[in-house]
Amino acid sequence: MTHQDRIVFETRGHRDIRDLTEAVVRIVRSSGIRTGTAHVFNVGSTGAVGTIEFEPGLARDLPDILDRLIPPGRDYGHELAWHDGNAHSHLQATWLGPDLTVPVREGTPALGTWQQIFHLECDVKPRQREIIVTVTGE
Repeated sequence: MTHQDRIVFETRGHRDIRDLTEAVVRIVRSSGIRTGTAHVFNVGSTGAVGTIEFEPGLARDLPDILDRLIPPGRDYGHELAWHDGNAHSHLQATWLGPDLTVPVREGTPALGTWQQIFHLECDVKPRQREIIVTVTGE
């Protein structure tokens, strides 16, 4: 059996990180699937999803380290072509990835106590984001 739903929200732009765990849990539970997988996918090339202990320190640290590893700048090839200020956004999102697959066990995502599902906005301006959650199993 397969069930699909989506999460839609507005971001505040670069570095906006939010906890999607409860929304994903609701979708998994409403699917009726007891054992399987939940695939969480960010539609778009400048947003990312993953897992983290969602607390204020790490919610600040993750974007900080990404900005140090892949800083905003005008020397990227994308900037030379498009001049839109978001080359680092594409690279940061690619580094983290657009999707995540989580096991479903006993009708709920099998996450650790300190493991939450997050979305990170890497783009320089606010965006409307669509996260597609596909639950597959029995």
